[in-house]
Amino acid sequence: MGEHTTENEGTATRNEGACCTTSGHSLTEQEVATDVQMLSTLGNDTRYETLRLIAEADEDVCVCEIEPSLGVSQSAVSQALSRLFSAGLVERRKEGRWRYYTATPRAERLLDVLDETRALADG
Repeated sequence: MGEHTTENEGTATRNEGACCTTSGHSLTEQEVATDVQMLSTLGNDTRYETLRLIAEADEDVCVCEIEPSLGVSQSAVSQALSRLFSAGLVERRKEGRWRYYTATPRAERLLDVLDETRALADG
């Protein structure tokens, strides 16, 4: 116990002592919580597809445009938009009785990174 074997130019050597050290990361608890909330928000088909629709649109997207595209209820779209807004992934503005949504720069970058990593997996 306390030993591990390493390969060194074809010969195995044994080192005494612990092989593991405590490691950490540079994020605060609040940053971790925010990131987990954001990732959790994207972990649902309706919310993810809603964000994709908004991010790929040429202009602000009205709620009334999202529902038919996804084939889900107005309630499901409203819940998705609320979660996306709370996670900081969309911005909204009200015009009369309608709300219009745009993707935040962070959301757009996250989607770009997902696209890039998908391309790496396909290649």
